Amino acid sequence: MLKPKAPADSEAVMTQVILPSDANPLNAAFGGRVMEWIDICAGVAAGRHCRHAVVTASMDDLHFHTPIHVGWVVTLRARVLAAFHTSMEVGVTVHAEDMLTGAQHLTTSALLTFVALNPDGTKARVPPLQLQTEAEKAAFAEAHLRRKARLERKQSGGSWQAALLGR
Repeated sequence: MLKPKAPADSEAVMTQVILPSDANPLNAAFGGRVMEWIDICAGVAAGRHCRHAVVTASMDDLHFHTPIHVGWVVTLRARVLAAFHTSMEVGVTVHAEDMLTGAQHLTTSALLTFVALNPDGTKARVPPLQLQTEAEKAAFAEAHLRRKARLERKQSGGSWQAALLGR
């Protein structure tokens, strides 16, 4: 049995400055760049939790709440919300700060699933979470419901994929 770990032990924090090379034609952060940072930050949190190599299995509930402008500083925070047998759900928030005014905004949020891998590429067991607060317990329960829904969607097939391919 693996020793349980607290969600706070997996927390990862990243800071980025939105540069012109990160921007779209509207002079705001390109969504794909923000998604890349979310994936990296979440991967660090997942790896910290299990101490294995991890791969992204899915990105769910990605929401862009407000634009992030060039020159603003973004802070990404990620932590493991739930640990299953070989996978983990990680939550990420992105807050932006206008350096000229100090105003801060929640700009982006996402949930990601990572799978832990052994050196030979097989799935690795991950430690359970040691839930300490009511908020952690609620996030864990919600993650289990989301996992159940993801697995049901996976089993039912991807009719949207067939529609995209014209089948």
